[in-house]
Amino acid sequence: MTGYILKRLLSAIPVLIGITVIVFLIMALIPGDPATAILGSYATPENVARLNRDLGLDKPLPQQYLIWLGNMLQGDFGTSFALNRPVLDEVLDRFNATLVLAGSAFVLCAVFGIVAGVVSAANQYGPADKAITFAVLLGISVPSFFLGMMMILGFAVTLRWFPVSGMWPIYGERNLAVLLSHLAMPATALAVVATGVIARLSRSAMLEVLRQDFIRTARAKGVHERRVIWRHALRAAMVAILPVLGIQAGFVLSGAVYVEIVFQWPGVGRMLVDAILKRDLLLVQGGVVFVAGCYVLFNIAVDVAQSLLDPRIRT
Repeated sequence: MTGYILKRLLSAIPVLIGITVIVFLIMALIPGDPATAILGSYATPENVARLNRDLGLDKPLPQQYLIWLGNMLQGDFGTSFALNRPVLDEVLDRFNATLVLAGSAFVLCAVFGIVAGVVSAANQYGPADKAITFAVLLGISVPSFFLGMMMILGFAVTLRWFPVSGMWPIYGERNLAVLLSHLAMPATALAVVATGVIARLSRSAMLEVLRQDFIRTARAKGVHERRVIWRHALRAAMVAILPVLGIQAGFVLSGAVYVEIVFQWPGVGRMLVDAILKRDLLLVQGGVVFVAGCYVLFNIAVDVAQSLLDPRIRT
């Protein structure tokens, strides 16, 4: 197992390097002069030249990339010129909020998606299967940001059940109950599409497992149907479901950008949008690389969990 984990970690290095190259090139190819955007009304030719020199933007692109990559490897992501603070500190502060939102949404979509898929497969072509299939298709078809706006209109503005936006109230207590009230709508909006995808693929995985010989043997031995479904079949199906969870974790993390804007959630997604508008290159680059690195590590964890369920994967 240790060798397999080391192998997966080593295989992630080229992926992370490729991510840094893509992020750097995309930001470098954005039209306009970053120094001019940063300086605003103070963008005289002398000030622009000085800032370009301070940022290293007067050097060739390969040299700029190597300097930036070398600094990141030492833990120095640079300094945000818009916020005047270290990029890594800002990203870590904002990532806590994103982790709360994306983590809650992932738990919701994983639990409800797997349960819906299992129930649908266990009642194939029955009323429960048809109802779940209809709900899943409806959920997949509705974009998260649109669903979020409709939830704000219905549950916050009209019914006043939940707060409109933000992670905490401007005034008042900050406890778990308050956090959950602010979290309910954005986490649900973010989880709906992923729940539908997980439910559909979980249903397919369960149907395939339920046709296997060991399931027929368990039923022939008189094992209770609930035990057959939830213990034997689900455990075997999890080998195929786990990779889907890893992919949907990335979807939830990337989809948090839209939901954070709609609900004014103070996370990395909202930070990146603001940084792009202000042409804060180092903050955008650092934020994207950090989030991508977390996604890669999460997928490695999913692969390790999958190998524990099916040791044949390690070979």
